[in-house]
Amino acid sequence: MPAMPWWLLVLPLLAGALMPLQAGINGQLAKHLSSVLAAALISFLVGSLALLCLTLWQRELPSLAAFKGLSWWHWSGGLLGAFFIATAAFAGPRVGALLFMALVIAGQLTVAMLLDHYGWVGFRESPISLGKIGGLILIIGGIWLIRRS
Repeated sequence: MPAMPWWLLVLPLLAGALMPLQAGINGQLAKHLSSVLAAALISFLVGSLALLCLTLWQRELPSLAAFKGLSWWHWSGGLLGAFFIATAAFAGPRVGALLFMALVIAGQLTVAMLLDHYGWVGFRESPISLGKIGGLILIIGGIWLIRRS
């Protein structure tokens, strides 16, 4: 297996580092607008516009035939993203950035472990191990410690 390029490790690290900032910004937007859903909508509209511009710039518009081959679940990613953005705008300011992100990470890792174990939605199969379960237990312990302080 060839060495993984450094930027492939930095990119998800950066994306993760920006998540609490995004949650805070959307929380403040929701507070200013007095609407969690309006804040989530604005967040998605701005993100969609940015992606549209990048897609047009890269000339990566898919053909109509490519859309016809999609299953119902291919469309669910946007709904899941909307749920996360709305949840972040609502819960983030109420529980704090650290606890919010610790809970997000615990949820992400729990589902990621199942996705890898079964090879669902295109992930390569990687069986659940005691080390993976132990890591998840440590994160849950971290949540408990964060809640106590």
